[in-house]
Amino acid sequence: MAQAVKSLWPDAKLGFGPSIEDGFYYDFDKEDPFEPADLDLIEERMRDIIKKNYKFEKKEMKKTEAVKLFKKMKEKYKLELIERIPEDVVTIYKDGDFVDLCRGPHITSTGEIKAFKLLSIAGAYWHGIETNPMLQRIYGTAFETQKELDNYLTMLEEAKKRDHRVLGKQLELFSLNEEVGPGLVLYHPKGARLRSIIEDYIKKEHLKRGYELVLGPHIMKSDIWIESGHYDYYKENMYMFKIEGQEYAIKPMNCPGHILVYRSKTRSYRELPLRYFELGTVYRNEKSGVLHGLLRVRGFTQDDAHIFCLREQVEDEIIKVINFVIDTLNVFGFEDFSVEVSTRPEKSIGNDKDWEAAERALIQALKRKYLNYTINEGDGAFYGPKIDIKLKDALKREWQCATIQCDFALPERFNLKYIGADGKEYRPIMLHRVILGSLERFMGALIEHFAGAFPLWLAPVQCIIIPISEKALAYARKIETALLEKGMRVSLDARNERLQKKIRDAEIEKIPYMIIIGEKEAAGDVLSIRSKAQGDMGIMTLEEFTQMVEKEIKEKVR
Repeated sequence: MAQAVKSLWPDAKLGFGPSIEDGFYYDFDKEDPFEPADLDLIEERMRDIIKKNYKFEKKEMKKTEAVKLFKKMKEKYKLELIERIPEDVVTIYKDGDFVDLCRGPHITSTGEIKAFKLLSIAGAYWHGIETNPMLQRIYGTAFETQKELDNYLTMLEEAKKRDHRVLGKQLELFSLNEEVGPGLVLYHPKGARLRSIIEDYIKKEHLKRGYELVLGPHIMKSDIWIESGHYDYYKENMYMFKIEGQEYAIKPMNCPGHILVYRSKTRSYRELPLRYFELGTVYRNEKSGVLHGLLRVRGFTQDDAHIFCLREQVEDEIIKVINFVIDTLNVFGFEDFSVEVSTRPEKSIGNDKDWEAAERALIQALKRKYLNYTINEGDGAFYGPKIDIKLKDALKREWQCATIQCDFALPERFNLKYIGADGKEYRPIMLHRVILGSLERFMGALIEHFAGAFPLWLAPVQCIIIPISEKALAYARKIETALLEKGMRVSLDARNERLQKKIRDAEIEKIPYMIIIGEKEAAGDVLSIRSKAQGDMGIMTLEEFTQMVEKEIKEKVR
């Protein structure tokens, strides 16, 4: 792709060009912006390069030679990349008359490339830093066969229809307003109701499983974050400010608050495990370039819990959390997931022995559950390794959800203790864990998984009453009151509009049930029911309808 762009626009400068999970991108510094039609031109030139079947020739050269080469080519971004490479030797690749700085490896020749497609154009700051030049990024993808490519493109089209940002606006669930600030969510009535349904469910489940509710402040003195290590290892992601000469931080994590609750009195081994749970709202200073709808925001709420336990309880507690995650995913309609274990990062606290014990406990728990997992080297939290459980939605896309972290370090830093059976003091082990993760991200995943058509138990509006005429309005209001008293989430469309428009609007809003009421229904004290899933369901009494929907809600039918 870069070769094609350079042949079409020789003055364009090359930035990064990596492969990514679903394809590749390349960043270009070009005076005029790329237009969508340019993608067709680039694709056509790429096909010419493929037909010529140029061999990829690898060459290693000293950095000094590489600098001379790329200076001659006037590729200033490549020169900067060369300077950042710590080794004395760099790798370049050549095919035809095109030369690029690249680690490799490559396929043998351009002719081996089969099915590809350029997808989109976006802006990207050089190195992701807002003060750097804005480059133009072209995304593309490639597959072994045209069939695989076609399947992928079909999935992308379906994903566009399910985009939670589009559906969030269409269904009036939430908005992101520049007047408020990037990455800060405004929940509209329906979105706030959906969030409340999720919160109520997850709170009840925690109480059923032996968790205790706690609640911490949104700001804490910097001293706490210095003690925890966040000040040294996470400060760039924190919002800091001063009050009366004392530095404070808006909390990016809930763990220090839970630790202080534990430390508030002497603990006995008989009390452990102690499980503290909080629907805790946190704020993190994410770069604006990575913000994305509900999936990546600056302010979000976690279903956060911390478990303080004995060493011999750690594995069993991890397994209980895994069971909790799987049960929850199934309830919300996610039947598949993947598991990843992230190990010690380069910047971390604690000693080798504790890190090894923590990693061993996580892996052993997964083995006891017969769960397959992959290892993500060096991507753990600075205080401990973790298990990440990624749900898979209706399109088999993965979404980061639950996390379980095993932490020997923070109990040490905060000098946490319990009194053992022998009367001596010991150090508890701490598990950090979320089930849904960020409620914002989980809602985004739910919206896209169900394409906005939520099952009845989750739907912000479960049924809408549509009176055909003014004469049926009084009976419609009576039905509305009766359903509200039964706890149903119901609305009444009393607009002076045609029946077909009201039905069409209800379909666009993806409301599970419509109750159509005319003079005939009012006279017979019955309801005409229309289901989004089944269409016209005929006439029912109010009691028959409520019994049907109550059963569907109770069973959480999807």
